Amino acid sequence: MRNTTYPGHDLPTKRYFKHFTKSVLIPIFRRYISIIFFFLSFTAFSQKPNLDLKYTVSFPEPASHSYQVQFYCSGWNHDSIYLKMPNWMPGYYQLMDYAKNVQNLTAHTEGNKSVPVEKVNGNTWLISSIKNKAFFVNYKIVTSRQFVANSYVDSSHAYLIPENTFLYIKDHIQQPVFVTIDNNASWKNVATGLMPVAGKLNVFSAPDFDILYDCPILFGDLTELPSFKVRGINHRFLGYDMGHFDSVLLMQNLHKVVQAATDIIGDIPYKEYTFIGIGPGRGGIEHLNNTTISFDGSGLDQPGAMNKVMNFIAHEFFHNYNVKRIRAFELGPFDYDKGSKTNLLWVNEGLNVYYEYLIVKRAGLSDLNTLLADFSGNLNTVQHNPGRLYQSLQQSSYATWADGPFGTQGTEKGKTISYYEKGPLVGLMLDFAIRNATENKKSLDDVMRMLYWNYYKGKQRGFTDAEFQQTCEETAGIPLTELFEYVYTTKEPNYDKYFSYGGLQINKQIITTEDNKQEEKFSISKINQLSPLQKNILASWLGE
Repeated sequence: MRNTTYPGHDLPTKRYFKHFTKSVLIPIFRRYISIIFFFLSFTAFSQKPNLDLKYTVSFPEPASHSYQVQFYCSGWNHDSIYLKMPNWMPGYYQLMDYAKNVQNLTAHTEGNKSVPVEKVNGNTWLISSIKNKAFFVNYKIVTSRQFVANSYVDSSHAYLIPENTFLYIKDHIQQPVFVTIDNNASWKNVATGLMPVAGKLNVFSAPDFDILYDCPILFGDLTELPSFKVRGINHRFLGYDMGHFDSVLLMQNLHKVVQAATDIIGDIPYKEYTFIGIGPGRGGIEHLNNTTISFDGSGLDQPGAMNKVMNFIAHEFFHNYNVKRIRAFELGPFDYDKGSKTNLLWVNEGLNVYYEYLIVKRAGLSDLNTLLADFSGNLNTVQHNPGRLYQSLQQSSYATWADGPFGTQGTEKGKTISYYEKGPLVGLMLDFAIRNATENKKSLDDVMRMLYWNYYKGKQRGFTDAEFQQTCEETAGIPLTELFEYVYTTKEPNYDKYFSYGGLQINKQIITTEDNKQEEKFSISKINQLSPLQKNILASWLGE
């Protein structure tokens, strides 16, 4: 052992301890006291304020397509507060400028004394003179468009987008909140994913604003269809103006769809799930424990209509896994101001199209010809779009905020693509590549399960581009460099190579279009003579 001489080691014992205490212990003590004081001060400063936040929504004149919102806040200990309206809603990757629908915003204290209000930018209001005072903010929301990403009110119902309705306190979205629906319109039902407050009618709670914004509200004289359970979990379907159809058959089919979808992941992460039909229209938006879908069952007795509806609902339901939990790193926490942009919508949306087809087939609600016709439709759309030579799948994900979800709003016409179209084709190639490399022991299903358990359950975060590719390659046991070139570049995919792994082939024929032009048409079919591995891959892929 090396001998070490301490300061004062040669001093007499008393002098040594006096010197040691003064020169060593006291400075150390003072330093630690400073650190402890700083830590306590920082902790006190960084703690969330103890706020009481309540909203009341009322419909005094629903025929005017408007509604009233009152926001109550107590516990705020600063002189002023910034309130903001989100610019978009997660699940619809476009800036919506919801603040433009806000009118007549005023504020007053509990004693009904007006306080100053200033609009400081397009979606932000500054409320002043409120330190240690409970206060109310009142405003009107005007609606004009019936669409799944917009609030809409009329004399018979209200569909409320929370991002289009509830202001939030800047930098304080982690606060719990309560919502009361004032039934002054005498409507019968409320459908929402919000948690009802026990013992109180039409009063709901959310632990934070992310959950509040994840739960649209449908209010009116609604119809509820027969519910069903999967793995002991209840699944409901409530809707407005749903038309005339065989509701028992629809729910039987939906039961099979939910069963097939949950079988892929092997876990149900919610306590109850609600399908919310908002009436005729277009579009659907996914959420953690519910989905809102434009729905009109009047035509379900037409050939192919049920398959189309089941594909649509399967897509929105599987999103409770793929995007709400199996998600790109950038998709949470959300930036409600500028939007949360990611390169991975081809995974969270494109692969969701891939799985909607498979789920309906595995549920026994479509056959092989219908399944291949769905993929053939995507193939024709992609191959007839010159944008495939200019924009990669990754780029289309990030550019959707400008190009639109279907790649049609860009300034350079013919130079964009849609991840909804190319995404499922890459998903098919990726799935078959993994199955072929592992002799059908692994598949894209295993990738989705690994992402769910490793990132959502384990790391409690989303995954990066590199982590997605790494998970795919770990599952396949081989590099997938060529296949991911079809994601990151505009290189033309070798469809024939990858489709053949699962016993499929592409057929081409020349047809004459309505404007008398010659055009190549593509279709996907089963290869006649299959190897044992191709047979196994095709059968297990189909769920047979």
